[in-house]
Amino acid sequence: MPKDQLTNRIRRLRFEHGEMTQQTLADRVGCTRQTIVLLEQSRYVPSLLLAMRIAGAFNARVEDVFSIEVDHSADRTA
Repeated sequence: MPKDQLTNRIRRLRFEHGEMTQQTLADRVGCTRQTIVLLEQSRYVPSLLLAMRIAGAFNARVEDVFSIEVDHSADRTA
């Protein structure tokens, strides 16, 4: 089974929005700074609600913040 991964542009967007701190973003979207850290490291998959709040904090669409990195290794035949 393929292991697709959710990637994001949160860190880049924070810096593009006045070098926003992780804590400031966390406060705006109602989560902890540690959650933002894990999201930026792609070690946590947010709920749809949190993803929408994060996108809203940057005045962006969810698709502009998050994307799926598809694992094509299962496509190869032995």
